[in-house]
Amino acid sequence: MTKLKLGPLADDRPVKLTVEIPATVHRDLQAYAAALAAETGGSPASPEKLVAPMLARFMDTDRGFRRRRTKSD
Repeated sequence: MTKLKLGPLADDRPVKLTVEIPATVHRDLQAYAAALAAETGGSPASPEKLVAPMLARFMDTDRGFRRRRTKSD
């Protein structure tokens, strides 16, 4: 089995953000949480705990975003 892109979730101070997502995305987040728990040996995280690390990972690997971000710094 290939490794998931996310590793163990960091315990960081959160900022409250309210969003609506499609039910299909919520089910996929639940399935991802179960897969991550199976891979890391922990218990499944709640779907809302996955959103921030997934977004961070996405932005970290988006070359266009990184180029624009370094130009504006």
